Amino acid sequence: MKKIVSLTVLTAVLSACSMNSSTTGSASDYGYDGFGEETLITTDTPSLNDAYLFAAAPKYYVGTAYKVEDVQYIPVEDLNYNQTGIAGIIPAELNGTKTSNGEMFDANQMVATSKTLPLPTIARVTNLDNGQSVVVRVNNRGPFVNTRIMDLSPAAAQKIGMNGQTKVQVQVMAEESMRVKNATLGTTQTQYVSQPVETVETTTVVTTTQAPVATTHTAGDYSVQVAAFYSQDSADALAARMRKYGNANVVLEGDMYKVRIVGLDAAQARSVIDALRANEGMAPGLLQNGRWINADSI
Repeated sequence: MKKIVSLTVLTAVLSACSMNSSTTGSASDYGYDGFGEETLITTDTPSLNDAYLFAAAPKYYVGTAYKVEDVQYIPVEDLNYNQTGIAGIIPAELNGTKTSNGEMFDANQMVATSKTLPLPTIARVTNLDNGQSVVVRVNNRGPFVNTRIMDLSPAAAQKIGMNGQTKVQVQVMAEESMRVKNATLGTTQTQYVSQPVETVETTTVVTTTQAPVATTHTAGDYSVQVAAFYSQDSADALAARMRKYGNANVVLEGDMYKVRIVGLDAAQARSVIDALRANEGMAPGLLQNGRWINADSI
């Protein structure tokens, strides 16, 4: 069974929702109308097409900072990107429209949108409700709402058992992302290799925003979540690197290890969030007394 959409509505949606490289998050952009996210009801069986995933794109697109409802997003190349949040499903009605890096959206391929990742980027998306994962090609900006971090094509959503908005983990696949970047740029670059914690710690230089100074007596209500991992080693490594921003701990919730900078008051939390965005290219989350709140509410 498929959605029935009037020709008039479909024409308006395709006109208003087509995303391009000049996106600024205006009310006419994808994600602001009734087709910003859909419930998946198709029963078609998708197939993974590796050739499509790693094909050269018309251009390698990063873009500049922009705002969605007063929240600023800074696109950046981040091979360590690992975030959890809510994902939705790109409307099948947008099939054939142009994406921000000049590709054509194919609803039957394993593709997705992101507010900040370069286009194209290869990422693994895991449905945290059932543990199923899919490898996607991120080739479009969006979704242009602050409640979701990513939208998946209907085929990719079906692959991991999504039938509506779902909590997911999004992990950039560094080597695969470099592969598709090189194919797009027509260059050969050194293979990406994760560095040990000690090397990262000694070579990282903060030049954009001065990190806040943590004090041992701080016992504020706020915590800034940096990332979440299934691997404790990965979480411990990132926590060690994040301690220059404050009291970074690893918190086990369910089967995930979450890196959080804890014990912050409102001013410190604001400073940490700004520093992580500016210096690390991260999109941190914010908790107050253990409850999620908007990271830009303080």
